[in-house]
Amino acid sequence: MATRIARASIRPQSSLNLLSSREIRGLLDSANQEVHGLFRQCALAVLNTGGELDDPQEILAAYPDFAIRVVQQPRGLKIELDNAPASAFVDGVMIRGIQEHLFAALRDIVYTQHKFREAGRFDLDSSAGITDAVFRILRNANVVRPNVAPNLVVCWGGHSIPRDEYEFTKEVGHQLGLRGYHIATGCGIGAMKGPMKGAAIAHAKQQIRDGRYIGISEPGIIASEAPNPIVNELVILPDIEKRLEAFVRLAHAIVVFPGGVGTAEEILYLLGILLHPANADMPFPVVFAAPESSADYFTQIDAFLVEVLGESVRSRYQIVVGDPAETARRVRDGVAAVQRFRRREQESYGFNWLLHIDPEFQQPFPPTHAAMATLDLTREQPPHRLAAQLRRAFSGIVAGNVKEAGLRAIAAHGPFELRGEPAIMARLDDLLAAFVRQRRMKLNGEYRPCYRLVH
Repeated sequence: MATRIARASIRPQSSLNLLSSREIRGLLDSANQEVHGLFRQCALAVLNTGGELDDPQEILAAYPDFAIRVVQQPRGLKIELDNAPASAFVDGVMIRGIQEHLFAALRDIVYTQHKFREAGRFDLDSSAGITDAVFRILRNANVVRPNVAPNLVVCWGGHSIPRDEYEFTKEVGHQLGLRGYHIATGCGIGAMKGPMKGAAIAHAKQQIRDGRYIGISEPGIIASEAPNPIVNELVILPDIEKRLEAFVRLAHAIVVFPGGVGTAEEILYLLGILLHPANADMPFPVVFAAPESSADYFTQIDAFLVEVLGESVRSRYQIVVGDPAETARRVRDGVAAVQRFRRREQESYGFNWLLHIDPEFQQPFPPTHAAMATLDLTREQPPHRLAAQLRRAFSGIVAGNVKEAGLRAIAAHGPFELRGEPAIMARLDDLLAAFVRQRRMKLNGEYRPCYRLVH
C-alpha cells in the first residue's frame, strides 16, 4: 500500500480567489455528491504530482481511504485531508506548489459548477456564450493578463515519450525562455514538462523572475495526468473542448512535439479552426518540432493531414527537425506578425477574440459507442468540418485510453467502432498502429486498443 499522511489541514495562500457563501455552501452540501466526487478525484491527482501512473482507476485504487473535506470558518476556509499521498509533504508539511494547485482545483471546480448549474450565468447554447465562459474562467484564475506584449507559447506533445524526445522539448523550451517567452502546456509530464523545465533555466539566466508556466487541464485529464512540479499557474476547464479553446485563445504561437492520440486530437482541433475561411488572413504561428531521431513522426503526420484534408493544410504549419534554436526563431518571427496584426486590428494581446471557432469545435462530445460509430469520416464535406469529425474520433480514443468514464465504457461494451471512407480509414489505421508500435498510447504496461476500425 502507498505511503500516506493520516491527517493534514491546510489553508489557502494565494491561489484561491474569494468564494461567496453560496459557492462554499454548494460544495459543503452533502446532497451535491457529484461536485464533491469531482473535487476529490482532481485533488488526489494533484497530490500525486510526480507519480508515474496514468490510469485514474489505478490512482484511486492506490488510495481507497483518501478523504477530503472543505471546512468553512469565520475567517475563510480550510481543507482537511485523510490518508493523502506522503509524496506531497516534506516533514509533514505540504509542498507549497502542490498546496497552490489543490486550492486552484477547488477554485475552478466550485466557480465553474456554481456559474454553470446553480446560477445559470453562462450561455452555453451559443458560440459567443461559450467563448465568454472560457474567458471568465481564465480571468477568474488570473491567467488572462492585460497590457502585456504577446509572449505566451503553448506547447503540445505526448506524456509517454522516449528520453531523447523529452530532452529535445527541454532544449526548445530553453531557447524560447532565452528569448523571453513564457510557456503553457497541458500541465502533465513528458512534452508538457520539458519545455517548462528548459524555459525555467533560461529565465534564471536572463534574470526573468516572473516566469509563467501555465498548466491548462480538465477533470478527465488531470485525474490521469497530474500537474508537473514546474507549473506555477493551474487552471481546470470543465471539459476538453473548453480546455482546447483556452489554449488557442491564449496562445501567441503553438509548438507541437511528437505525441500520441491526444496530440493528434490537438493538431486536428487547431488546423480545423485555422482552415476555416473566416481565419484565412489571421497570423497564427504553428511549428511542428522533433529531434532528428523522430523525424519520421511528423513525416507521417504531414502525409496523413495532406491525404485527408488536402494540400492547402501545409500553409498553416511549419516543420523543424533537430534544431531547437531555429524552432524558437520561427516562433519569434510568427509572434512578431501576431503583434502587428493585433495592434492594427486593435485586438487584445491577452485573449484572441477575433479567432472564429465553429460550434462543432466548442460543444462537448460525449465519447459513447453510438457517437463514435456515427462520426462522418468522409471527404464529402469541407476540410475544416472533416477535421472536426476526426478530432472527435481521436478524443474518443483518448477517453478510452485514460479517462475513467471511457475506461468503464470500454470494459462494459468493448472497443469503440469507427467507420469511414476507405482511404481515410487506411491512413488512420497506419497512424494509430504507429502510435501503438512506438508506445505512445500508455506509460506503463501492455496497451490494449480501445478502438476498432471498420473499413
